[in-house]
Amino acid sequence: MIPLAATRQYSLRGTYKPPAINKDRREIMKIIDIIKQDKLSLSFEVFPPKKESSYESVRVATEEIAKLKPAFMSVTYGAGGGTSKYTLDIARNIKDRFNIPMLAHLTCVSSDRETVKERIAQMQEAGIENVMALRGDLTPELENTDRSKWDYRYAYELIKDIKASGADFCIGAACYPEVHPESATQWEDIDHLREKVECGVDFLTTQMIFDNSLFLNFMYKIREAGIHVPVLPGIMPITKANQVERAIKLSGSFMPHRFNSLVDKFGSDPEAMTQAGIIYATDQIIDLYANGITNVHVYSMNKPEVAAGIMRNLSDILGKNFEGR
Repeated sequence: MIPLAATRQYSLRGTYKPPAINKDRREIMKIIDIIKQDKLSLSFEVFPPKKESSYESVRVATEEIAKLKPAFMSVTYGAGGGTSKYTLDIARNIKDRFNIPMLAHLTCVSSDRETVKERIAQMQEAGIENVMALRGDLTPELENTDRSKWDYRYAYELIKDIKASGADFCIGAACYPEVHPESATQWEDIDHLREKVECGVDFLTTQMIFDNSLFLNFMYKIREAGIHVPVLPGIMPITKANQVERAIKLSGSFMPHRFNSLVDKFGSDPEAMTQAGIIYATDQIIDLYANGITNVHVYSMNKPEVAAGIMRNLSDILGKNFEGR
């Protein structure tokens, strides 16, 4: 790993000016084709508003992230599918206005087959060519229902239906370098992952990771198990101390000692914690690039300033001009 101190030259000082809106109307590539280019890239995940009253602020935030010209952007679906309408609205807006490839999430555990069929048709109509096929979170309401009556219980069932629909999607799926919370062992988890891939997955994206060695070890294990699709590591910039507990609760992610030390030292100073969190995430990304990983996905949490900080730190590495030079 690159020492954290080695990235301090990338600290954020001064005023950042994002690039102008991308008016280049060249053909938008599918994500698998972006990956196959075998060059360094960075992508960002955003989430839709939970209610209509916050739509405008979310739209503005996602557009600011789009102005950074990432390789692609993904838009989440929301627990229970409650924000699914806004998922497509945000994805369509970014694709049409900024000419950026969009990955729309689609979860199935809260849906029936007819609803999924409608969502697929809506994505096609909107010109979305990439879909992230997920089971979705088990909400308390779902936990108290009869699972035998669900149309979908696992992501591979959704992947099968997407393939059977005839829609020409690039299909992504999730993976867990530190084991899915519902799997007894990592090998059981990898068996389930292989099943998803065999149903037609083009690429995988990991749950958030804070220790790159766990990701690299996971890559070795799945390659040995015969899973050879591209895998994008997911990086979550932690810029507030109270995000740590939530991140652990959501993913069960291991927090390395040097990250915990960072939070202990800077967590009570909001500006310092933001800067340290951006630097730590940048450090992870640089280390992944140095170890042969070409595509990294960042969970931006709809924070343009965080996304911009990371992109600025990587400007020469990614060959992008963020200083008007």
